[in-house]
Amino acid sequence: MRIALLGAEGTGKTTLGASLAQALRAQGQRVTLVPELLRDWSARQGRAARPEDPLLIAREQERQVDAAAGAGIVIADTTALMVAIHGAAFDQDSELYRFAIGRQRSYDLTLVAGLDLPWAPDSPRRSPRDRESVDALVRATLSGAGIGYRVVYGRGEERLRHALAPVLELLDRRPALPERERRWQWACDRCSDPECEHRLFTGLRPAA
Repeated sequence: MRIALLGAEGTGKTTLGASLAQALRAQGQRVTLVPELLRDWSARQGRAARPEDPLLIAREQERQVDAAAGAGIVIADTTALMVAIHGAAFDQDSELYRFAIGRQRSYDLTLVAGLDLPWAPDSPRRSPRDRESVDALVRATLSGAGIGYRVVYGRGEERLRHALAPVLELLDRRPALPERERRWQWACDRCSDPECEHRLFTGLRPAA
């Protein structure tokens, strides 16, 4: 089983991936967690990023996922799709975009980390609005490509529980979450979801 963890900066994606892997191992599952390459790419290469780097990063990210595929459950933090979205110029006609979409279809489950965690940027140059823009692009891209996904909300154990539930569904370990606790796809005005987190979590955003 391949699980993709997607999400904008500051949504707890990496922490969630580690917690999900630990929880599944505690249930006797063999799990490999493939870390994100994009974050430290320039530091590891010892040079500034080049225009051709995003495709190289995306291919290497997915190569590592493939290499771990025989290890039971593979949790990818993250996938080529996030590399494409974070690229300097997001272009749906690009080789990177086509590669990323093709690879995303190969995952059994795509989890998107919701925006309900307090804003804690990795870079002082980023803002909550950047996070919202990336989040919207992630969901719009998945929806436009017809790729289903689950949005994971909550803090701590609750967030883990909401991420673990669809995995256990696929493993036929136990029933799904109650319908009121499930969120499959996003919409807001930006979509058509009256409970969209753009409204629910506005209070978490510092005043301009």
